[in-house]
This record gives sequence, structure tokens and C-alpha cells, in this order.
Amino acid sequence: MNTIIEPFRIKSVEPIYFTTREQRSEILKKAFYNPFLIHSNDVLIDLLTDSGTSAMSSNQWAALMQGDESYAGSPSFFRFEKTVQDITGFPIVIPTHQGRAAEKILFGILGGKGKYLVSNTLFDTTRANIEFSGAEGVDLLCPEGKIPTVPAPFKGNLDTEQLRTFIREKGAENIGACILTVTNNSGGGQPVSMANVREVSTLCAHHGILLFIDACRFAENAYFIKLREEGYQDKPVPEIVRELFSYANGCTMSAKKDAFANIGGFLAMHDESLATLCRNMLIITEGFPTYGGLAGRDLEAIATGLQEVMEEHYLQYRIRSIEYLTAKLMEAGVPVMQPAGGHAVYLDARAFLSHIPVHQYPGQALVGALYEAGGIRSVEIGSLMFGKNDGSGNLIPAQMELVRLAFPRRVYTQSHVDYVAEVIIEVFAGRSQVHGLEILEEAPMLRHFTAKLQPIQP
Repeated sequence: MNTIIEPFRIKSVEPIYFTTREQRSEILKKAFYNPFLIHSNDVLIDLLTDSGTSAMSSNQWAALMQGDESYAGSPSFFRFEKTVQDITGFPIVIPTHQGRAAEKILFGILGGKGKYLVSNTLFDTTRANIEFSGAEGVDLLCPEGKIPTVPAPFKGNLDTEQLRTFIREKGAENIGACILTVTNNSGGGQPVSMANVREVSTLCAHHGILLFIDACRFAENAYFIKLREEGYQDKPVPEIVRELFSYANGCTMSAKKDAFANIGGFLAMHDESLATLCRNMLIITEGFPTYGGLAGRDLEAIATGLQEVMEEHYLQYRIRSIEYLTAKLMEAGVPVMQPAGGHAVYLDARAFLSHIPVHQYPGQALVGALYEAGGIRSVEIGSLMFGKNDGSGNLIPAQMELVRLAFPRRVYTQSHVDYVAEVIIEVFAGRSQVHGLEILEEAPMLRHFTAKLQPIQP
């Protein structure tokens, strides 16, 4: 059989509120053409993010009732701790209220003025926390990862030749850490190969540079390794996961992704001296080390979700859903990231809206067009999110102009996916009617969250 069904049954539902195109046009205008400023009740299909938006399982809901809310030494923490230890192999586990909190603590210690943190590609909040510390974040994505419509099996890889050159030029002592994001979110949800993880690890170890895994989507990356990398087809996902983490000194994770949780995250590592510094900062900013800003019930939900996410029937369905939508769009000629990523479909906005120059933010314009046409909320991963201005106020654009449609886990069905395809194809057919945007107001950091924009009339 070719049909891959959802490996779950629906027990509880929530309503979707329908709007007309005219209503959405007015909503978009009032939100200053920024999807983050749209009320969720005004969204039909919400693909803004897969972070904290997944559906929890019946076992996770049951685990919530086991949550112990003791301030210190809760049994819920010890179950959570053992689960993370068993999966990652890291003996030290520090809970945080979400992934960016783990990043704030870690990079506040490893970063600082004059330091560099290198990566395959840093995501927005990761880069912001690095820059907030005074350090500089540097992306060293492999060449094939920079070309959206040319397929390759592991386009999320870090370019190790660039890394060697960077170490030689800047000095290993000035590199606070290397961060491997798996899968590579800003790079189109593309996976990192085990061979690349191994090579980066060897290079970092040789120069005394710490290697941390950004593990938000570790299970999806492991499944890609099983599908695409020689020698892993017959290995179970938990074994692949354990090997992946074995090459690193530690990891950060937002449990709002591959743990199916609505909140939570953690730091894990081997180094007790570094962990002591992290725990000290944790107590100041998050909470006691056995709850880290989380309720006991959330620790229970994360522990259960971390085990569920490695089930291969789920991962097959998850990856296949993204492949299905990608294939439908490619058949219609829509420029889309190839091959399909793990958690999202990425549209190549630069090619999709080739008549809109980069300084008029084609990605953000496409986000607005998708919402107006079909009530689909997505997010720009391009020059609004990652672009910067030079000394003269001119835009330094991002490497790629992408629009991400991130699918919450276990939330939408096949008919929802088909509807999304229809809307995208409709917008593509009428793409000449989409106009560029200009910024009216922006924050100095992470401007895409709150920026206000308006259309540029032809």
C-alpha cells in the first residue's frame, strides 16, 4: 500500500473559525502585515511554528496527573532526568522553561565580547542570545545548502573546510563553541549527516572547541540518517540518536518541538564545572535545578514525549506528510526547498516573487498573500528575520529568502495538507499581483516578531 495513514486516532477536537478573504485583508492590514500580530482565532491553518503547538498524546495527558509540584527534589524531575540521560548519554541534565532559556544561560557563559560561536546555521533566538552576550554568531553552511531547489541528502551539514579556515584565521581560543542544529531549521529543515557530525566533532576536539547539539528536532534528524545514510538502514532510531549525541560535549533543547510538549527545555552535558556555572545562572533566572522554571506536570509530559517521538511509525508519517506537500507543489511548478525537510515546507520566496526586490521583503509579502488567500499563517525566514543594515542604512540581505510552513505534530489531517497546497498554488498563479513591503517600525533585535510593515504600491 502507498497510503501512509496518521498513526493515531483523534480523541478531542477544537474548532477552526472561518473568515472571508475580505475579512482577512482587513485583519492583515490591522496587523501591519506581520503574522505574529494576528489573533490565532483569525487563522484557519496555523503553520507559524511547530514550537509548543503539537497535540499531546493520551499518555502525556495521563502523565500530567502524575506531576509532583515539590519545589525541590520532585520525583517528576528524576523521571525527566533519567529519560534525558538514557536518550542522550549526557549525565548532567538541567531543566529550563524553554529552549531559548537554555541558550541564554549557556551562551552567557561561553560567549562574550571577542568570542565567536560557529554553526551550520543559527536560528533567530539562538543568534540573538549569542549577540546579546557580546559574541558573534557565524554560519558555515555547506554549499549545497544555499541552493533551495537543488536536492541533496544532507543540506544541513556544516562546511568543515570553512570551519578549518575559520579556526586558523580567528584562533581556537576565540571560539566559544560550535553549535550543530539538527535538523537545520533556518536552512530549510534539512538534516545533518552522521558523517558530518563525526567530522565536526573530531575537528573541534583536536582544537579544544566545545561542540553542542541544538537538539530541537533530534528524532527527525535521526530518521533522515536512517533513510539516507549508508550503514544506518537497519539501526533503530534510539541507537542512531545515542550515537549522534555521543560526538558532542552537550546539547540544548526546546522540548516544544520533538518532545510534543507545550512548554519546556533543557541543557545537558558532561562537564561538571560548566554545569555548576549554568546551575548558578539557572537559579537566578529560571528556578531551582530540579524544576528549572517548569511545573512537575510539564516535566512528566516531556519525559513521555521524548520516548514517543522516536517511534518509527510516527516518524515515517511525519516525514512523509512534508514530502507529500512538497511533491504537490513541485508538480505545479512552485519553487520549494528540495528535498523536503522534516518539520516544514519551505517556499523559495525569491524565486516565487521574482518581481519583488530583496529590500522589499518578498518572503514577508508571500506570508501576507498566503494568509489573505486562505487564512494560512506562516513565517518568513529571510531578510526580515536575518537581514541587517550597513552603516548607510542599506539592507545586507540573508543568504536565502524562504517562507516556512511549519506543521504542528499530530494536529492537522490529510485534507488540511491538501487545502494548504491548493492555496499556495492559487497564490503562485496570481503572484504578479503581490506587492513588496516596507518597514514602518522595528525593534533593534528579533525585529520580525514585532515589526510593523505596509505595502509598497506600484
